[in-house]
Amino acid sequence: MAKEICKRIRIFGYVQGVGFRWFIYKNAKELNLKGYVKNLNDGTVQAVICGNKDNVEKLIELCYKGPSYAIVNRINIEDCDNENFDDFRIVL
Repeated sequence: MAKEICKRIRIFGYVQGVGFRWFIYKNAKELNLKGYVKNLNDGTVQAVICGNKDNVEKLIELCYKGPSYAIVNRINIEDCDNENFDDFRIVL
């Protein structure tokens, strides 16, 4: 069984107003991941993604492409503590 990990990612580029939060949410649910995604005031999108190592890495890989209208310039990735999320949600 793959190791459980937790990552905080911040996505830079044209990533707000293009369905990026919904894109992450939908894929996180399909990959059985937990955590949250939210827009930040500086125009970036932040997500905390916890779960099976392979699935967390798959979701991060998907974020480099994003939804069709997004333009991803870069993604910062850091380890973070698992806050024992019980689901994945969009934070408004």
